[in-house]
Amino acid sequence: MRHEAPSIDDAGTSDPAESPAAPAGPTARTRRAAWSTRKARSIGIAVVGVLLTIGIIITVGGAAPPPPTTRPLLLGGVIPGPDGPIVLPTDTPAAPPTEAERAWLAEGTVPGGTGRYREMAERALLDMRVLSRPDGSVAAAWYGIWKYVWPRDAAWVAAAFTATGHDREALAVLRRLATLQRPDGTWEARYRLDGGPVGDRRAAQLDGNGWVPWAIWFWYVHQDPKAPETVAALGELWPTVRGASDAAAGRLGADGLPPRGSDYWETRTDQVTLGTAAPLSAGLRASADLARRTGDAAGAQRWAGASARLDHGIEAAFGPHDYPRTASAKGGADTAVTWLGPPFAAPNAKVAGAVRKSAELLTLPNGGILPGEHWAGDPTAAWTPETASFALFGAASGDRAGAESRLSWLADHRTAYGSLPEKVDAHGKPASVAPLAWTSATVVLALAALDGPLPIP
Repeated sequence: MRHEAPSIDDAGTSDPAESPAAPAGPTARTRRAAWSTRKARSIGIAVVGVLLTIGIIITVGGAAPPPPTTRPLLLGGVIPGPDGPIVLPTDTPAAPPTEAERAWLAEGTVPGGTGRYREMAERALLDMRVLSRPDGSVAAAWYGIWKYVWPRDAAWVAAAFTATGHDREALAVLRRLATLQRPDGTWEARYRLDGGPVGDRRAAQLDGNGWVPWAIWFWYVHQDPKAPETVAALGELWPTVRGASDAAAGRLGADGLPPRGSDYWETRTDQVTLGTAAPLSAGLRASADLARRTGDAAGAQRWAGASARLDHGIEAAFGPHDYPRTASAKGGADTAVTWLGPPFAAPNAKVAGAVRKSAELLTLPNGGILPGEHWAGDPTAAWTPETASFALFGAASGDRAGAESRLSWLADHRTAYGSLPEKVDAHGKPASVAPLAWTSATVVLALAALDGPLPIP
């Protein structure tokens, strides 16, 4: 997730105070210096008094600095251009797919049991196509700080393309992710579209080691395993699966949990988060199943064992508190709980109950979902990837009514062009950027899950 730094006005400096006139000479200079010293002392005492007063007000009255605000909508959508996506103004009206776009959509399927859902899925698929470069790089969005490749977002896009039968695009994204993998089997938090490092010293995020193997498994189980092209493609991708899964397994501690580190919140933390543990669980389980399907008994045993240790660690540390963001009663509800169930894991009644409780805690007055109870960003703005994650869980778990409620909310809060924004502000208006690749992918997967069951590793 992309965090926006709050605006900070430059601190102004006032002109120096004028001193009273004084005759020239050493005595005058001495008097003037003494006067300046007394004035500085007085100002210092006054400043300290003001600060103390502010501190008392904050402590006693409960006041706090204003929360960071959400940017208004920056773009309404994108269309393909000769040199890349063309950004559309925020008020651009909806337009039907072109003949070329309809032909591409017809190469696969478009999920959605109603005309409205199908139209939302069409636009989401076309938006992901525009954000995907010819080499398989997927921009999170086509604006400023979003114009990078996040392994997490790209993996979900590959899965969405797979679910709709757009296998050529899915495979291009997976191959690109394979080329971006580091020698130690992990990924950076994000990359430039040309594959180079961003250079902002952002901490690496281990969740990619779960999402990418899961996406490769998801692609594979939709293919004919005996087809020569499937065998060849998996041969290309298998080193990526092996490297990612061995790296994930090797980082599990004695308690079965991964190390502390940044996750989809993209903030530094000194605790293990569910946002890292849940994706790794799905990835290790998917890798073990993929190894079984392809006859790699050693890999299957190794990754199944790691998956079991991780699942036990999650249950022991997070389970007693309804699977919060961090392993304590004060960890706070988190959207990552939705990744502990279908389509990433088998149904679990305890997880389902925690998802319901988390939804109650995280649903805002505008109807959307906040990332977590202790989210440090704008507490009034809903995030669409999180809202769509709850929709996906519901759709894959058989809660059709719950899924359709979330999906209808998402459909209602698209831009005029029909694209899904990153956020929805307190007034129910699309905010930040649109389209967002991760949201588009999650919505497509949720609609596909309503049309038919998605595979579970």
